[in-house]
Amino acid sequence: MANQVVSLALPDGTAQPKDADVVIVGGGIMGVSAAFHLAEAGVRNIVVIERSGLGTGSSAKPLGGVRATFSDPANVALGKRSLDAYGRFGQRFGVDIGLRRVGYLFLCRSVAEVADCEASVIVQNHFGSNSRMISPAEAAAINPFLNPAVLQAASYSPDDGFAEPAKAVEAYAHAAKAAGVVFLTYTEVLSVETAAGAIQSVTTNRGTIHTDAVVCAAGAWSRHVGQMVGVELPVTPVRRQIGMTRQQPMPYPDVPFTLDLSTTMYFHNYRNGMLLGVSNQQSPGFERDFTYGWVAEFSAAARICAPSLAEPDLEFGWAGLYENTPDHNALIGASEEVSGFFYATGFSGHGFLQGPAVGELVRDLYLGRDGFIDLSTFSAERFNNDAALVREVHII
Repeated sequence: MANQVVSLALPDGTAQPKDADVVIVGGGIMGVSAAFHLAEAGVRNIVVIERSGLGTGSSAKPLGGVRATFSDPANVALGKRSLDAYGRFGQRFGVDIGLRRVGYLFLCRSVAEVADCEASVIVQNHFGSNSRMISPAEAAAINPFLNPAVLQAASYSPDDGFAEPAKAVEAYAHAAKAAGVVFLTYTEVLSVETAAGAIQSVTTNRGTIHTDAVVCAAGAWSRHVGQMVGVELPVTPVRRQIGMTRQQPMPYPDVPFTLDLSTTMYFHNYRNGMLLGVSNQQSPGFERDFTYGWVAEFSAAARICAPSLAEPDLEFGWAGLYENTPDHNALIGASEEVSGFFYATGFSGHGFLQGPAVGELVRDLYLGRDGFIDLSTFSAERFNNDAALVREVHII
């Protein structure tokens, strides 16, 4: 039998380049945002490698929340800059990403939570947000699902909301392709070679790309990429699940994206139904099958704060992966051990809402110029010093 020649070209005829100035590993929101911002700045010969389709990893499964409602100043800056960018997306890219500025509502049920949110509001407003503390009665007026009797207060940020991640990923990718970025989908990185402490090449199932710069934007799979070059990226995958209630003949009242700090229960409108979830305890791993085990914990939380949402009639749902770090905050930086190795990962459930700003920071890291914030907060090196860990109140 004659030997068959198997083409390594992609279905659209694209072949893997032999050389690149920058290789980005990961085609989710971080990878495509970084690719776009690098190309916009004039960087050429950019290759994005994604082992599946663009935006089909963690970027396919988030709640879509966009907010500047954080307590750590660096997180507030990332969120605010990204929120502003999403607000201009239609004008800049000609794409409607379904942005709905319904606001965010964080529920406080203890004195400590009130104090934390009061301090956070001060930080948020310093960066130009218009968040404020509100009374239980006002929270229930904004969100009629709530039981005000169990609340001490709430923080409300009316400019926040949610959007559709898939549309944002597609818009960035389309603009990046137009600027010459090569996207290699359904392509797996097998190894990253170094020599004398510097990046030399990336080998995939399609061959080897010679490059001196790699950006790890592989989300939950980033630890493995870091291990290829001997850089510790402490990212642990954890399953998170959400459910959608059955669609109703008439829509529910419009409510903010609402989160209970004590139980991590959250919900917002989804067409004529509701999107529901809770960050219940899960074992680390890459499991992404949807199950209903979390619904009991959601219902227990709902009976306290939003009784009518308990025992929900779910029509469907999905599971995705958080990419958690030990302090549940991002890893953004350049390796001190391996020249040319950059990383933007470990967003612990906040990746979509920080994506535009992080793309800018990756661009500035690669170009060797100062970004809009000091990135030492997000360096992977912080885990060598407990005092440098980030404390973020607004994590779910």
